[in-house]
Amino acid sequence: MPIGSWKTAVAIGILLLGGVAYWKYRQPRFVAGDRLADFSFTLADGRQVHLSDWKGKYVLIHFWGSWCGPCREENRELRRLYAKYRHVNFDIISIGIEQTRRAWEQALQTDSLVWPHHALELERFQGPLAKHFRVRAIPTTFLINPQGVIMGVNLSPYQLEHMLRKAKGEN
Repeated sequence: MPIGSWKTAVAIGILLLGGVAYWKYRQPRFVAGDRLADFSFTLADGRQVHLSDWKGKYVLIHFWGSWCGPCREENRELRRLYAKYRHVNFDIISIGIEQTRRAWEQALQTDSLVWPHHALELERFQGPLAKHFRVRAIPTTFLINPQGVIMGVNLSPYQLEHMLRKAKGEN
């Protein structure tokens, strides 16, 4: 193999290895099928809650940010799904990954995120919930079943609705 081809092959190999390492770094800690141990956290209104407070419900843990375009697009669909399924055992816990409370509050209002469970992490990806879930990119979501088992990670709104419909016995 000529030296130029060898150097090119090594460079491509390094780039591929770097790409895989970066992809692995950005993956959240938990995957579908994992059972979440109970943990506590504080909602933006100051209430201390536990994941077990939602036992018996389908719950979407939703990491997002006011500064994230894809998150804001997803919020529109989550609002629709919440309106459709909130009366049938579905809830959303939103965790804002932010730098300022004001931007987050404005986005909550603008996007009409009417569900009552919101947490705010002003440390961006260094907050306790982001670290617990190893969230390094947003939007990131975890759909949890009534038994506390993760049903899906980073589902599109379409996939989320499909899973909720299936769980409810709808076609």
